[in-house]
Amino acid sequence: MGPQPTERGDVQVTNTAPYSAINIPEAMNRNRAACDIVFGFAEATPTLAPAWRYIETALADARDLATEVATLATELAAARLGHANALAAMRATIAAQRDGESDPLYYLRDELHASRNASERRAGADDD
Repeated sequence: MGPQPTERGDVQVTNTAPYSAINIPEAMNRNRAACDIVFGFAEATPTLAPAWRYIETALADARDLATEVATLATELAAARLGHANALAAMRATIAAQRDGESDPLYYLRDELHASRNASERRAGADDD
């Protein structure tokens, strides 16, 4: 049995990382091996060159798709983390208000500042 929520109503976050049934590095290794096999067959049977080029193009497309999936998975993880951090700041703000803290909105301001800085760092990295 997992941890129980506290009396304040805190929630346990489950499944914090998206998992894919596809192992991208393993798929890319198979793709590279298939490219090598096709290259060998293309050299051995030049009369089938158009068919081998078609297969090579399909393998290149699969490689590009895998790269895009990996990029999107990274972006999704960052978005999920941002959402979790914002939700935590909201909950902290509500708890601080309930506890009578002098500046309960501090938690939201801090998270907004942190997320803005992270966005600016990512934008700067994209410019490089």
